[in-house]
Amino acid sequence: MAIEAGTKAPDIELKDQHGQTVRLSDYRGEKNVVLLFYPFAFTGVCTGELCALRDELPRFVNEDVQLLAVSNDSPFALRVFAEQEGLEYPLLSDFWPHGAASRAYGVFDEEKGCAVRGTFIIDKEGTVRWTVVNGLPDARDLKEYERELEKL
Repeated sequence: MAIEAGTKAPDIELKDQHGQTVRLSDYRGEKNVVLLFYPFAFTGVCTGELCALRDELPRFVNEDVQLLAVSNDSPFALRVFAEQEGLEYPLLSDFWPHGAASRAYGVFDEEKGCAVRGTFIIDKEGTVRWTVVNGLPDARDLKEYERELEKL
């Protein structure tokens, strides 16, 4: 069960596609965060979603908002994926311990061994303000993110 709005966001510390450590708490007091979990790089729906975010990047990475995308892929796979698709925002690896961050947010599918499509908008104080979880085959609607970010 995914964590709900109003909950303090669990802090996560993961490596990005460049091997740099990224902590959710690094943005506390500075930026709202769109924390997006997705199953795997190089898959059709995931690639479509992440490229749609790339195409609208100024709305999701700016002085007030930071986008963090998390999958269970290794950092090495994420680097190739980012380079291939021109993704310049942080792709975080929840590879090892496998799914620890996804589990903390309640979006890890034990049977499939990957995160489901969960998105959490976290305010500058570190509180989850909005969440949506879609099934593996169902892409998310970026317009929903924009509407929720405007409320912050």
